[in-house]
Amino acid sequence: MKKAINVVVENFNTMRTGRANPAILDKIMVDYYGVPTPLKSLASVAVPDASTLIVSPFDRSGLRDVEKAILESDIGINPNNDGEKIRLNIPPMTQDRRKELSKKVSKMGEDGKVAVRNVRKDAMKRLDKHDFPKDSRKDLEDSIQKITDRYVKAVDDLIKTKSEELMKV
Repeated sequence: MKKAINVVVENFNTMRTGRANPAILDKIMVDYYGVPTPLKSLASVAVPDASTLIVSPFDRSGLRDVEKAILESDIGINPNNDGEKIRLNIPPMTQDRRKELSKKVSKMGEDGKVAVRNVRKDAMKRLDKHDFPKDSRKDLEDSIQKITDRYVKAVDDLIKTKSEELMKV
């Protein structure tokens, strides 16, 4: 269940909130000499101000590949290539885009809750494999449900926090 929470947090970090955050580039894969390679393995990312990211490839020959990968990604930012580094200017978000991203946050959160519930289901199946007395079994099922409820509430809190962050102008 902790892994499911961590995945939700990672997914939320890759979402653009109107401020420059290097984590939005974490999931971008660059076709580097025919091999899909994570962007963070090929370049450093700096944040000079609240609305700009600068991507500096370690190998300048891969600059075009990095630029192409950023263009093809779904982050919605056009890269500016100056021959040495790539500048990403983060535009301010419109209210419609904020609402759209808020819906996406809700969907990601629901996926996280489903993952937590699947862990609960697996734990319940493991209980079936063992021969426990009825009262002990009931206590174990109740404790598994309490843990599940706690993690589902944690996901709900994450959704609420990220949605508020997105809606803040």
